[in-house]
Amino acid sequence: MNSLFKTILDIWEQSGFKKLFTLGTEGSLWERIAYGGYGNLIMIAIAIILLYLAIKKEFEPLLLLPIAFGMLLVNLPLGEIMNPQQNTLVPLNEAELEHYLKGVIDQTYPVFEMNGRYFWQKFETGGLLWYLYQGVKYGVYPPLIFLGIGAMTDFGPLIANPKSFLLGGAAQFGIFVTFFGASALGFTGIEALTFSPQEASSISIIGGADGPTAIWITSKLSPELLGPIAIAAYSYMALVPIIQPPIMRLLTTKKERSVVMEQLRPVSKTEKVLFPIFVTLVVVLLLPSAAPLVGMLMLGNLFRESGVVDRITKTAQNELMNIITIFIGLTVGATANAATFLQPKTLLIIVLGLVAFAFGTAGGVLLGKVMYLVTGGKVNPLIGSAGVSAVPMAARVSQKVGQQEDPGNFLLMHAMGPNAAGVIGSAVAAGVLLTLFG
Repeated sequence: MNSLFKTILDIWEQSGFKKLFTLGTEGSLWERIAYGGYGNLIMIAIAIILLYLAIKKEFEPLLLLPIAFGMLLVNLPLGEIMNPQQNTLVPLNEAELEHYLKGVIDQTYPVFEMNGRYFWQKFETGGLLWYLYQGVKYGVYPPLIFLGIGAMTDFGPLIANPKSFLLGGAAQFGIFVTFFGASALGFTGIEALTFSPQEASSISIIGGADGPTAIWITSKLSPELLGPIAIAAYSYMALVPIIQPPIMRLLTTKKERSVVMEQLRPVSKTEKVLFPIFVTLVVVLLLPSAAPLVGMLMLGNLFRESGVVDRITKTAQNELMNIITIFIGLTVGATANAATFLQPKTLLIIVLGLVAFAFGTAGGVLLGKVMYLVTGGKVNPLIGSAGVSAVPMAARVSQKVGQQEDPGNFLLMHAMGPNAAGVIGSAVAAGVLLTLFG
């Protein structure tokens, strides 16, 4: 009986369950919570809430479900699924060095010579998600996501109504408002509220509601903030149906929301084929730093519109897009461990990201109101909210809010113009910030 009890006790001592109910050993009470098991419990609870929203409420489950599950995995103690690969140099002792110089040593590990000294070059493999995360860290996944987005996006509504470019540009207002706001916090003199221009740039890009762009620019400017910024960007993308409608209703009247817009003109195949080529030439020559995102976006669209590479187009739209979405969602979620996430600066980033997204939505709607007045009531301001880069979620939200006022009103195609412009706009805004502060 004693032996059985000891075995059970040993299992408990070595299990993650015990770790969940421990405090950290250093710092303030909050730091002891964040670095101990109770911090993991908090993050597990958040992950379960996000899983509920993804599965039960269907809030962009393609993004939210892998993000939430990655968050759940990384906060299960002792799982080590995000442990980095460890590389160490261990000096050879005299006997090992003598054998090595004679060429008779069993080289289990490679030997590395530095300044006349010899070392074993040992390494321990990292966790599964740490290796997948390198595609996020080095900015590989975002351009591939843009390739898929381009292959799935019809720029026809944007070509048919070029004024949509203005709405897509206005929706980037939140990026620059938040950049100046985050920078201004430094005047408080509080270290936890102080952000460098590079950090402010990375935080502000959340306002474009474009996860790949946020990851890409953060990996270039502020890699230490990659986890919280990626979580915020993708979470707000997934929560577009919750965040945007109240802002849209607040800034518009029932009359404005009920406007029925004229049908868009047909767009020729020639126009659609020339569009990605033209945009690539103009944007990349103007902002070379935006080439990876804009180039891949337009290449994907050229695949689609050329009509001569159906197999490649389908791969970019489906298999490639799905694989990268799984990798990026799971690994972004896995960056949300308690020790790094439950910090004042991280929580401030989440708040600033929400401010950026709210101002971006408001900027698009307010310019939509201006266009409503200038055109004598022919433009429904709701389509301005779709100027953020969440394709096609934001356009669907414009359609849904419009139909709540008039079930016979169909704004989806009109909203897709600003929505497509927002994708280009967020990439251009990222290129501007990278050029200025990179």
